[in-house]
Amino acid sequence: MNLDLLKLRLAKLSTSLSHPNCWGALAAGVAPAIEHRAVLRSLSVDGVIDVGANRGQFTLACRFAWPGLRIVAFEPIPAEAVVFRKVHGRDQQVQLIESALGESRGEATLHLSKSADSSSLLPIGKRQIALFKNTAEVGTLTVSVNRLDDFAPYWNGQSRLLLKLDVQGFELSVLRGALETLRSCAYVYAECSEVALYEGQALRPEVESFLQSQHFTLKSRGNCQYDAGELIQADYLFARENRLA
Repeated sequence: MNLDLLKLRLAKLSTSLSHPNCWGALAAGVAPAIEHRAVLRSLSVDGVIDVGANRGQFTLACRFAWPGLRIVAFEPIPAEAVVFRKVHGRDQQVQLIESALGESRGEATLHLSKSADSSSLLPIGKRQIALFKNTAEVGTLTVSVNRLDDFAPYWNGQSRLLLKLDVQGFELSVLRGALETLRSCAYVYAECSEVALYEGQALRPEVESFLQSQHFTLKSRGNCQYDAGELIQADYLFARENRLA
């Protein structure tokens, strides 16, 4: 195991054990995504949209930064949604919607990875499998796809939303279905790739260009992953241009 990854897992375990409100999540096999903690604490937001919520790791990290804040999460894999509800089901300020997101409504094939959080609406590429162990496809699932804007009533009246995207190469499609929602966002926080890991995915420059057209500017980059010195992917924080402070 990569030494940095081992250190991160130990840090997550330590954090979970030292916070009683995480004990239930830990029993369900979920720890807070503390690698995002510094970024989250630096932001002033009035709500979170967690796209690609998986088992609720990011939502749990948001609870450290903003206790009681309204969070709307999206996760299309039923088994992961079950765990999410075990972790957050008693939190009345968290709403989970079992749906994939894209630029148009319909149905699509979800490519299930052995590591569920690497599943994607795009076929898993050879480089992804080579670089990240246990991410090969193990099956497919037909899922409903909606546009983020279809759910706009969930954040009606909010104007400083954080939109988090972790959708394994499908970021640009989600954003194209979120033009109305983006007007209510102060920040977009997206995992983007610099090299193709999924077939047909948009890379970071395309995602950044689209967000620039919607008046967002790249503010920071973190959690970088490299291969032989080449940047593979990272988490990118974009801020609305008139809200950079």
